[in-house]
Formats: sequence, C-alpha cells, structure tokens
Amino acid sequence: MLRLRNRLLPLVSAASQLPSPIHRSDCFRLLSNSPAPFSLEDYLVASCGLAPAQARSASKKALAEASRLSAKAFNDLTSARHHTRFDPDAVVALLSSIGLSRADIADVVAADPLFLRSRVDRLGPRLRDLRDSVGLSVPQIARFLAVGSRLMRGCSDLGPKIQFYVNFFGSFEKLLSFMKGNNSLLTADLDKEVLQRAEELGVPRSSGKFRQAVAALACTTKQRDTAMLEFLKTTLGCSKSEAAIAVSKVPVILSLSEQNLLRKFQFMINDVGLEPQYILERSILFTHSLEKRLVPRHCVMKILLAKGLLETNLSFYSIARMGEKSFRLRFIDYHKDSVTGLADAYAAACRGRVPSGDQL
Repeated sequence: MLRLRNRLLPLVSAASQLPSPIHRSDCFRLLSNSPAPFSLEDYLVASCGLAPAQARSASKKALAEASRLSAKAFNDLTSARHHTRFDPDAVVALLSSIGLSRADIADVVAADPLFLRSRVDRLGPRLRDLRDSVGLSVPQIARFLAVGSRLMRGCSDLGPKIQFYVNFFGSFEKLLSFMKGNNSLLTADLDKEVLQRAEELGVPRSSGKFRQAVAALACTTKQRDTAMLEFLKTTLGCSKSEAAIAVSKVPVILSLSEQNLLRKFQFMINDVGLEPQYILERSILFTHSLEKRLVPRHCVMKILLAKGLLETNLSFYSIARMGEKSFRLRFIDYHKDSVTGLADAYAAACRGRVPSGDQL
C-alpha cells in the first residue's frame, strides 16, 4: 500500500500543474465577447414595433442606402450589433426618453431605418433643442422626425432654421407641409437675401405666393435662378420678363431640373399640340407629373375624342388641373360602359405603358 501511494503522489502532483478544464459558463462568456450577428429586420419587429412585412421592406431599403454610403454603414447593419458607433438600443431609448411612443418610434424608423445608426451623443442635444428651444411638443417632434429624420442626423443647426420658418410660414403645420414637398428647405443656408431675391423675381411680400417663392429660392442660388430664367426664355421663345412673370406665378418651377421642364415642354408641344405662349401663361402645368398625370390624361382625351364623347371646348389645361377623384368620376367611371377598356388603358398609362395608336 505504501509503495502504491508513493507511485501515485508524483502523478497527482503533475496533474495539479495542468490547466483547469473550461467549464460551460466559461465557454458562454468567451463566445459572448465575440461580435453577435445582427438582423435589422428582426430588430425592427422586436424592438421598434414594425409589422414583419413593413420591417422587411424597411430593411431592404436601409441596406441598399447603407451600401451606397459606405462599407462601414453596411457592416453596421449586417454584422456586429453593439459597439461605440452603432447602438440601436440607445437610439430607441433616447427617443423614448424624449416622450415618443412605441408607435411614434415605429413611424420614424420605418421612414428612415438608418436613423438607428445615429450617435446619441449628437442626436440627444438636437432633439432636446427642438423641445426646449424651438418649443415643439412631443407629437410635433414625432411628426417632424417622420419626414425630417435624415436632416436631424445630418445637421447640427436645425433649431434656429425651424424656428425661423415656423415664424415665416405662420405655423409648424405649414412648415411641415412644405417639407413634405421640399425636404431640402432646411438644408439651405439661412440667408435673408432669399427674401430680397423673391421680391426681385416679382413676388411682393403681400402676395400669397411669397412664401412659396422663398421656399423654392432657399434651395437654389442666384446664379441658378438666372440660368433657369434664361432656359425658359430660350425654350418658350419669350422675353426674360415674361419668363420671370411665369416663374413668379409658380415659384416651385425653380426647384425643377431643366431636363424635367424640357420633357414636359416637348410633350405639350409635340403630343398635345399646345402653343408655347399658351404654356407660358399656364406655367403651373410644369408642376404636374409627366408620367402620372399629363400623359395618362392625354391618353384618355384621345380615346374619348376618337369616340366623339369629349366636349370640344374642354381644354387640356382644365383636364390636367382637375383633381384625381373628379377626373375619374367624370371621364373614367362615366364612360366605362360605353368605352370598353378605358379604365384599363388609363391604369396602364399611369404605369408607363401608353397604348399605341391602333389600340387607342
């Protein structure tokens, strides 16, 4: 027995020098230190309250936008979740601390999923500035973020601009309405020269168009305005003063591209048969979508004219300016029994598939 113990003791001593085995809890600790995979789609559902289909669509949009921004932006949304520059939980917690409800947060991230990449050390002061300095209520902040979240994560001086335009337009609601059609309004440098440029364009401050002119001019430069007036003068064959009058009636024209205006002009001249002077006097026609309104409605006009069902004194301008509901009731629904396929032809034209001459 003594010899056996003497033989075992060296073995026991040697075994005590071996590394201790890794227990299950240690394995979990080591694994937890490695980057965890992150699914934006799952996160939008679990943490932000989006419906699965809504989260799937928002996730695809975010990944596409992130890939255009940078490799890092894309990696943030596809690989590791928690690190110093990407903490979606912190963004959600910040929005909640400001007072946004779960439904509000869902609306914000559905519109702009990349908002989750915001740095809370920068975002927090900006949000508090909207509340404490600008005086926006929590519901107003939520509505602003739903349309202006990209501005919030990219601009540090939004507060003074929002305050200026709220006072200028007369209310936060009117500013929000302008932002929906012109989200770049708040990215322009806040310069009182814009007011002077609007007056030089021929829009008096007492005119209801003055605010529209300022909103359009805030997103352009004086050089760009001069070039646009020259373009209209050349394209429409009018004087510079006539072009300025046309723009003063519809200031939003200044925010459209020359290519956009040219395509509409060519369509109205070549396809509809309008005279340049007629278009010049009705410059608001340029504000309508070529693909979704002007072309489809002209298609319906041609069909009804061919059938002898359209009043000859009804102008293209009147038809183009008509509200969608009124247009459908008067020209689609009213003739659906006498003109087979009229509704289908209009729907196809709205999707960009204009019927050929034989089909008309």
